[in-house]
Amino acid sequence: MNRIALLEALRDYTKETVADLIMPTRQQKGDPEGGQRAADVHLMRLPDSSSATKKAPYIIHQLITGQDIQEPRQHVSSSVSIRSICCVYHPDEEEGALLLLNLMERLRIRLLKDVVIAGQFELDLEAGLETLIYPDDTAPYYAGELLSTWKLPAVEREVRQWL
Repeated sequence: MNRIALLEALRDYTKETVADLIMPTRQQKGDPEGGQRAADVHLMRLPDSSSATKKAPYIIHQLITGQDIQEPRQHVSSSVSIRSICCVYHPDEEEGALLLLNLMERLRIRLLKDVVIAGQFELDLEAGLETLIYPDDTAPYYAGELLSTWKLPAVEREVRQWL
């Protein structure tokens, strides 16, 4: 349950972080004109991956790896790696690339300032916080990702009384 709780906490944290960054959306069939809104935040995948470009702007938090380690005479330590995929739309290529960078920087800087979210999940700065802007020419859509590692609260082992 800790991993799901981390994703949910990260979703809420991200929504709060980017709520006032209003970005353009592409006009869809039936829309009177293109609108603007803050990025939607999703967990693991988009609700409909075939419409990935229609959903921009968005951020997807994906758990990609997890590890549980127990050193001799120590409690189990747990960590997970999270990929946060960011996608924005803008008809102007320069503005679109800068908009993506702005979205990613806003999240990166806040994570580095706070380090702990929901009072229990700690960003592992020893593992680093990596950013990657995809170099593909996908205009008017621009995408990148942040890779982060999180320390989870320890899982306490239940021990039988007679042991």
